[in-house]
Amino acid sequence: MALTGILLPQSTLYSAWFGILTAFVAVNTVMYLALAILKLLPPMHPSGWFRRGNTRSETRNIDPNAPIGGPQPRRPRGSARG
Repeated sequence: MALTGILLPQSTLYSAWFGILTAFVAVNTVMYLALAILKLLPPMHPSGWFRRGNTRSETRNIDPNAPIGGPQPRRPRGSARG
């Protein structure tokens, strides 16, 4: 029985350049898979993770009971307040 590939001869399938091409295609496929999964996830806003240094320590609002540190993030509709 002759050992050959379906489209290419066996010597081509086991050559160095074909192995490099195979590794490149594998890495490229994994990268595109990761990007596709990231697109399915909801967006993240890293700016909300850290407190910014340019916020006031004292409110300048006309309402003295206003929260200090700027506006609070909006809650989604239907969420319980507490």
